[in-house]
Amino acid sequence: MIDAEHVTFEYFRRDENGSVTEIVEAVKDLSMQVKAGEFIGILGCNGSGKSTFAKLLSALLQPSEGTITIAGMDTREKEHTWAIRKNAGMVFQNPDNQIIGTTVEEDVAFGPENLGMEPGAIEQRIAEALEAVGMTAYYQQSPGRLSGGQKQRIAIAGILAMHPTCMIFDESTAMLDPKGTKEVMNAVRALNQKQKITILYITHDMEEVVDADRLIVMHQGRLVMEGSPDAVFRKKDELKSYGLTVPWATEVAERLHAAGISCPSVLLHDEELLELICRIAGKGRNNLREAMEPPVAPSSKEDRSSDTEAMVKGLVFHHVSYEYNSKTAYAHMALRDVDLAIHKGEFIGLIGHTGSGKSTLIQHMNGLLKPANGNIFYEGKDIHEKGYSRIYLREKVGLVFQYPEYQLFADTVLEDVSFGPKNLNLPLLEVQQRAFQAIEAVGLEDSVYDLSPFELSGGQKRRVAIAGVLAMKPDFLILDEPTAGLDPVGKKQLLEMLKALHQKGMGILLISHNMEDIAEYAGRILVMEQGKIVLDGRPEDIFYEKEQLQGLGLDIPRTSKLLGQLWEMGYPVNPKRFRMEDTWQELVRLIG
Repeated sequence: MIDAEHVTFEYFRRDENGSVTEIVEAVKDLSMQVKAGEFIGILGCNGSGKSTFAKLLSALLQPSEGTITIAGMDTREKEHTWAIRKNAGMVFQNPDNQIIGTTVEEDVAFGPENLGMEPGAIEQRIAEALEAVGMTAYYQQSPGRLSGGQKQRIAIAGILAMHPTCMIFDESTAMLDPKGTKEVMNAVRALNQKQKITILYITHDMEEVVDADRLIVMHQGRLVMEGSPDAVFRKKDELKSYGLTVPWATEVAERLHAAGISCPSVLLHDEELLELICRIAGKGRNNLREAMEPPVAPSSKEDRSSDTEAMVKGLVFHHVSYEYNSKTAYAHMALRDVDLAIHKGEFIGLIGHTGSGKSTLIQHMNGLLKPANGNIFYEGKDIHEKGYSRIYLREKVGLVFQYPEYQLFADTVLEDVSFGPKNLNLPLLEVQQRAFQAIEAVGLEDSVYDLSPFELSGGQKRRVAIAGVLAMKPDFLILDEPTAGLDPVGKKQLLEMLKALHQKGMGILLISHNMEDIAEYAGRILVMEQGKIVLDGRPEDIFYEKEQLQGLGLDIPRTSKLLGQLWEMGYPVNPKRFRMEDTWQELVRLIG
């Protein structure tokens, strides 16, 4: 299906005058073959060349050296371009970049229409493609009104309608909530298993490729590892050297093996891990659980809106509602009577499925949006009262949007980070001190000061964007999915940076779809649904509400899931432990 022979791709970096300053090899002497019907997982840290290679496969780019053939067609030969793109369809990370129709039907029809097909044949292709991804009921819906997972399935259907023999997915679940991720992964597996479509699946999530036929690992443009998931994930130390990690079940199994417990050193599935632990722990332990205190289910959302401390030092929402496109046919109530008190110095995780109101909520926190009803108070003052300085508010409540690197604009890192303090009309010396301190706080070296922010890696760009907000010296830092699209090492570094800022007294509010990250770092969790906060409490209480969270399109951490399953089977474990180290201690106590 695919034959890549000694492929190299170079691009040129230029200065402001257009002169070439550097030649960068994004892909280096890469050779690989893919058989028809294979499911190939492609792994690699940010900047490893994965996306560049994917674009080479779909003839969006041409190799500087070497050859790529798709179903026998050379990607360098222009007469094959459309046939190659028909055969090797590409689904990008953000479905909004790929959807163009005003209705689902129009969008899926776009590809077949450009192939010059007859109307009757196009209708049949649309019906088949929507059925394949489970979206038949949304035929006449506007794509803009669909959830992230639904949009991504429409993007897949648009490619599928052209009857490709191969589909390339480039981080296609990075922006999705747990439900949307499951929807897309189910659709991808069905395409591979039922329709025998060749799949190349690029991801940073190891769990998504444990069932792949083969894994390919890229690093600095080269193919450095190749083999079955079992063979690749067995080499944890080598993967770690490439900025990657292993599936969660593999991590736990390796710990058990290192502790002297007889078990396979590599397990790929959570179900296998559960079976292993039950086998080691043995049966007949129900009586041992009687001495344990049964876990207590959490009460409903606490009312914190009248908390005196929050009113004086923190951020308070009082009966806040907000409607988009008010008084039009497209009116949508995004917030509904929200009462919320955020205390100074808290680390809060905000979760909810796509479209639940999370981003709308945080845009109210520093006055970017104004409530239709209700009031918002910061340090006891109504932020929309006449005469209130929202410049002061945005200095104290910093907001980092999803994909914060899109906020970068200056010629150098130092200029970009200095922009905010300069607009406060501070003395030049203080502007510079703030910028230096912020760059240091996000863990970047002094050597980046004079570099263009656009020359940095994805993780470094995120850090620069966050530094620009930190230079304002906020009391609260609010981040919307800041780890989306980052490799495991980059994600870990960013989250540890937030933890360090919190330990120094800064309040953090983190929106994330990753329950493991929320469990590891947040001390309080807010859960949103249909514009309301439906749960508010400690992580151990929130994650105990498994059925309710799953009913909201969310999930619980794998740690909580494993301990909960063991508890239900009669083993003496605490199902309200959720951090990795706590879970490990529970397992050691159970089987040690």
